[in-house]
Amino acid sequence: MSYDPSPSYPHRPPPPPPPYAPRRQAQHAQRAQDARSAHRAPRRDPLGHHSDLRILRSAYRRQRRTATLAALGYFTLFLLLSAYAPGLMTGTAAGGLPTGLLLALAQLPVTWLAIALYEHTARRRVDPLADRIRKEAELDARRGAGR
Repeated sequence: MSYDPSPSYPHRPPPPPPPYAPRRQAQHAQRAQDARSAHRAPRRDPLGHHSDLRILRSAYRRQRRTATLAALGYFTLFLLLSAYAPGLMTGTAAGGLPTGLLLALAQLPVTWLAIALYEHTARRRVDPLADRIRKEAELDARRGAGR
C-alpha cells in the first residue's frame, strides 16, 4: 500500500472573508475626519512632543548624574581606600588624627558641595527651561479655551 498525498475529497478554496462593516465604518470616519481637518488652520505640535521637553529632560538627567556622582563617587573612593589601603587610612595626618577619620569627616562638606552644585545647575539651566515650557503651556491652554 502506497501513500497518496492528495486528499480523497476534492479540494475547495476557503470561503471569501465576509465584508466587515466595522472596518468600512472606520475608513469612512477617517475620511470624514481628514476632510474636516483639511479646512482648519495648521496647528503647532502638541506640547508633549516639543523639543524643549527633550532638552529639559536631558538637563534634569545631567543635573542628577553630576550631583550623584559627586557625592557617591567620593563615598565610593572612601570605601575603596578603607578596603584596599588600610595603611593609608590608619596613618596619621595633621594633628595626630587618622587619615581615615579625616576622610570620613570630609564626606559632609562633599555632600554639601553636591547639593550646592545641584542648586546651581537648577537655577542656571533647568529652571529657565521649565519656566519657558510652563509659560508656553499656559498660552496653549488659553488658546484651547478660547476656541
